[in-house]
Amino acid sequence: MSFSVGQVAGFAGVTVRTLHHYDEIGLLSPSARSHAGHRRYDEGDLDRLQQVLFYRELGFPLDQVAVLLDDPEADPQEHLRRQHELLSARIAELKKMAEAVEHAMEAKKMGINLTPEERFEVFGDKDPEQYAEEAEARWGGTDAYAESQRRTARYTKADWKRMQDEAADWGSRYDALMGEGEPSDGERAMDMAEEHRLHIDAWFYECGFQMHTCLGDMYVGDERFKAFYDSMRPGLAEHLRDAIHANARRHGYTPEDAG
Repeated sequence: MSFSVGQVAGFAGVTVRTLHHYDEIGLLSPSARSHAGHRRYDEGDLDRLQQVLFYRELGFPLDQVAVLLDDPEADPQEHLRRQHELLSARIAELKKMAEAVEHAMEAKKMGINLTPEERFEVFGDKDPEQYAEEAEARWGGTDAYAESQRRTARYTKADWKRMQDEAADWGSRYDALMGEGEPSDGERAMDMAEEHRLHIDAWFYECGFQMHTCLGDMYVGDERFKAFYDSMRPGLAEHLRDAIHANARRHGYTPEDAG
C-alpha cells in the first residue's frame, strides 16, 4: 500500500511543503512515483518519517538527523532506545517546569505576587497557602472570598509586610491589655475588637458586625485558629471572641439579628 504526499502530510501533522523539502535534501525521499510523477510513500517511508519527527521534536537539526538515520551500524531498535532515553530526560525536565508553573498558579490563586523565598520571608514558618483549598471549599462561593481574592491579587511584598506588621502590633497591644486585666466587655477591649474588624475590612473584604461575630466564634471553635490566637497569649482567642461580641452589641448588633 502506498500513500500520496497529501495523505502522509495529514497522518503526520506536517505540511506538504515540509515533505517536499525533506525529499529535496535527501532526508526522506518517497520510495515510488505514480505514472503522473507524483510522490508515493510506503510503510518504510512512514517509519523513517516518524524517526525524523522524533529527532526534530528533540531538537536535532536536520543534518544531524540524516547522519543518525543513515548510520549503517544503527538499527531501528537502537534509534528507539536512544529516543526513549532522550524523551525520558525531556519529560523529567518538563515535569520540573510543570511543578514550577503549578506553584505559580497556586500563588496567583492565593493572590500573593511573591516568589516562594519572599513568601517565606514575609510569613516566617506560617505557610499562607496551608488552608487555601479548605478556605475555597468553605467560602469560595461567597462575595467576601471573591473580594478578598480581588484585593490581594494586587498586593506587593511591601503590602504584605505592612499588613503583617499591623497585625503583630495589634497582637502585642492586645496581649498587654489582657495582662492589665481588661475585661472582654471593657471599652479598651471593644476598641481593640473594632480595630481588628477594620483591619479585615481594609485589607481583605467588607467585614460587618455579623461577619465579625461569626469570625470570633470560629476563632474559638476551630482549634487551628484558637491555637494561633492563644499563641499570642493563653486565653486570647476566647477573650477576643467575647470582645468582638461585646463590640457588636455596642454598635447595635446582636447575633439574634441574623435570624
